[in-house]
Amino acid sequence: MVRVIPLSRESLRIAAEVVRRGGLVAYPTDTVYGLGCDPFNPKAVERLIRAKGREKKPLPVLVDGLSSAERIAAISPKAKGLAQRFWPGPLTIVVPRKPSLPNIVTFGEPTVGVRVPNLSDTIELIKLSGGVLIGTSANKSGAPPSRSADGVVKELGNEVDVILDGGPSPIGVPSTVVDLSQEPPRILREGAISRRDLEKVLGRVL
Repeated sequence: MVRVIPLSRESLRIAAEVVRRGGLVAYPTDTVYGLGCDPFNPKAVERLIRAKGREKKPLPVLVDGLSSAERIAAISPKAKGLAQRFWPGPLTIVVPRKPSLPNIVTFGEPTVGVRVPNLSDTIELIKLSGGVLIGTSANKSGAPPSRSADGVVKELGNEVDVILDGGPSPIGVPSTVVDLSQEPPRILREGAISRRDLEKVLGRVL
């Protein structure tokens, strides 16, 4: 049976240990609940994909800061400027990935979506897990994102090892996703950050 444990310093350490051992954890973020594992563990990523019933679609990665993002992705000056403006926050930036990131994370695509969430407990979990953590939404593919631990239990049940219960997600809307690997940049999903907000920094956006 899945362990649902209240969010605390101790439960963050427990969840991070699960991640380091190749397990799956669900956790609150500033947007919606996330489903995570170690992106450098292909077996764990494969299990996560099966749990979600996900199609061949790249997985986003949450990081604890810009330096961790640079471990897995090529961060251009434009991407860095956008990150400095909106991170921590609900913006996923799609940039060229580095070869060290396993192919299964991006299904062979040359880019990866990265984000620093605006929730200190989530950042601490990522840090304890090694600085990077898969950050897809904690629900079956095609279902609405889960905004609470109870929602994760209903969606994924025993397919997750640990669920951290941090109460309702404060924003409840997925992050905005912008692709900076092309020019002009393209919004792939408009979420908590508006097109207008992005255009103030980037200029023209498709």
